[in-house]
Amino acid sequence: MNTKVLSILEYNKIMEMLAERASSEAGKQKCLKLKPLSEISEIKKALLETTDASKRLLKNSSLSFYMTEGFKELISKLNKGQVLLIPELLSIAKSLKNISLVKAYGLRSDDSLTDSLTPYFEELEPLTNISLEISRCILSEDELSDEASPELKHIRRQIRLNSEKIHNVLNKMLQGSYRTYLQEAVITMRNGRYCLPVKAEHKGNVPGMIHDQSQSNSTFFIEPREVVELNNNTREYEIKESEEINRILKSLSDLCMEYSDTLLSNRRLIITLDTIFAKGFLSLDMKASCPEFNSEGRINIRKGRHPLIDPGKVVPIDIRLGEDFDLLVVTGPNTGGKTVSLKTIGLLTLMGQAGLHIPALEGSRLSVFDKVYADIGDEQSIEQSLSTFSSHMKNIVTILKNADKNTLCLFDELGAGTDPTEGAALAIAILSYLHEKGIRTVATTHYSELKVYALKEEGVENASCEFDVSTLSPTYRLLIGIPGKSNAFSISSKLGLSGDIIKRAKAQLTARDEDFEDLLIKLENSRKQLEEDRLTIEEDKRAIARLKAEYEDKKGKITDSKNRILEEARQEAMEILSDAKETADETIRSFNSTDNIKDMEKQRDRLRQKLNKVKVPTDLLGKDSKKIKHNINEFKLGEDVRIISMDLKGTVSTLPDPKGNLFVQCGIMRINAKMDDIEFIKEKKPSDRYKSYVSTGGLSKSATISPEINLIGLTTDEAIYKLDKYLDDATLSHLSTVRIVHGKGTGALRNAVWNHLKKLKYIKSFKLGEYGEGDSGVTIVEL
Repeated sequence: MNTKVLSILEYNKIMEMLAERASSEAGKQKCLKLKPLSEISEIKKALLETTDASKRLLKNSSLSFYMTEGFKELISKLNKGQVLLIPELLSIAKSLKNISLVKAYGLRSDDSLTDSLTPYFEELEPLTNISLEISRCILSEDELSDEASPELKHIRRQIRLNSEKIHNVLNKMLQGSYRTYLQEAVITMRNGRYCLPVKAEHKGNVPGMIHDQSQSNSTFFIEPREVVELNNNTREYEIKESEEINRILKSLSDLCMEYSDTLLSNRRLIITLDTIFAKGFLSLDMKASCPEFNSEGRINIRKGRHPLIDPGKVVPIDIRLGEDFDLLVVTGPNTGGKTVSLKTIGLLTLMGQAGLHIPALEGSRLSVFDKVYADIGDEQSIEQSLSTFSSHMKNIVTILKNADKNTLCLFDELGAGTDPTEGAALAIAILSYLHEKGIRTVATTHYSELKVYALKEEGVENASCEFDVSTLSPTYRLLIGIPGKSNAFSISSKLGLSGDIIKRAKAQLTARDEDFEDLLIKLENSRKQLEEDRLTIEEDKRAIARLKAEYEDKKGKITDSKNRILEEARQEAMEILSDAKETADETIRSFNSTDNIKDMEKQRDRLRQKLNKVKVPTDLLGKDSKKIKHNINEFKLGEDVRIISMDLKGTVSTLPDPKGNLFVQCGIMRINAKMDDIEFIKEKKPSDRYKSYVSTGGLSKSATISPEINLIGLTTDEAIYKLDKYLDDATLSHLSTVRIVHGKGTGALRNAVWNHLKKLKYIKSFKLGEYGEGDSGVTIVEL
């Protein structure tokens, strides 16, 4: 990518914005040097990394990619065998601690996120052993810890002890006979040795070494001979301390040198991540999106915004190129937004190829170009004696010489700066040359000839920047498919130019020019009408969508209300049935406690009356009730049926009335049901059995009830239902012992039977059958 176009399209300013969002100085420098890529695979990888970075920033807090300035130079010193100073070692430790934080940020244990950035975070090596060792040994930029080594701790202890001895000796001198010889009763240091401030006239009274004197010569700083030896000892320990410190620094430097390759790798990864996250920050700040790239020269920017214009003022534009047409001619008045549109296409292309998101809507498409050329602005050169036209033509010659099919060419005011007729002819010839080669081109112009050329030539399209004549101001909207008009007469009239002058000016136009301008006016009016119609249709669509949403919401509420009411009704029905069951159990217990048939009949009548009073809403008992159409003639007394909504089996007690209502005998319950809620059971009982049952009021069961029931082949639910009904009949028949055949099998049916028997209060005892009675396949029940 040529550097000149980067400057013309102000790509470098975008890189400066990117650098501002980087944490480290090295990261900032990498951002400033970032150049557009030309391999589509590399571009897509860079864009994916930017997308993942922006997602991480939205999900988690931001982080710093701090790296010590001059980190690379420190590693170079280590590789040369040099010993690092305390501040330099501290800076390495600080960088390693930040690397540890960065790695923890990227690989959070509570976050299952794995994306294109995960390998970078995984490759980081915090080298915790180095940072901990440096932190243990070094307290600050000018002090090592006593714990750095046992030898250093011993030396410093000796220095402290020796210092205490010196202070003890000097304090005695201050309090003794030397007090009168001193300028002040203080202990001071000169050249690293402890001294006393002695008056000049008494310097001979204090034997020792003179190290300094005051500017007024009134005070001499004398090291008393009593502490000379002690000061010498201190000096020796200080030399040993310095040597030990150098040894420790050498040891720490050697430790760092062992991992110099890892340190350099960490630096490279941190700078890379810093740059990627700077792209993520910029994407969020610009409210940008990831463009879709192709290599077929197709561009479709949706609501693209120039990133260097105030977001509150910029007008989004839609730009297409490379599908129906590969050459776009943009016309319109000055300051109407033609140049901004031109720069927007070029700058967003460069940003996308650099792996940056672009300020446009999702789904915007860009193409990869090996070269982007732009001839924009006034490049008049006094030094080179070039006019505006000449400088532009020099650029155009270079562009035409180097452009190929994988090039994007942008021209501003093509052919301007010379005779309009010749300039228009040149512009048409240049555009035709590029069009024939299939080179993607966008050009702005004022020439009507270029508008006509775009109308006639296949694969070439007109576009214009909208201008509001009523307010004399551009709207900056780019309209593809509509050639622009200059509006010179309208603007001049609005600004107060005499109507007579405007009439004379129009008289200078040829009939062809007037017809062309009239055509543009008609096209513009048609476009505005279509735009108004489109807006009306969109508003209608939104209204329909809103009404549909309201309808769906109300429908959902009604459904929820219906389900709630049905559920409440089902619950009520189940409570009614539960109450009926308790009443039946109570009646059975009464039957067991009396032998008086008349009393039993009275209790039976009371039970039937109570059940008849209960109007169970059978259509609410089942969640998935299904209606079956029956003919009244299909029903026969005593026939086995199932009430679908209640999932209860019984026999037909009465034939359906004209409304389809009938009674079904379910055990001891007599239930009123609807004909279409009845399902016939294939296995039918003889009707004379029902007649016998009805005629005797159920008291002749002892004549027909069997002392044994076979449950083999039934499911547990079917078996329990059948067993429950059988035990009721057996109890009414005053049987004392019954035999339940459930088989051996897996034991599931036997367990279900036993669990049910345990719940029944009228069961006295039960056990497995003995040898000859069926063994474990049979249960003997005593009622």
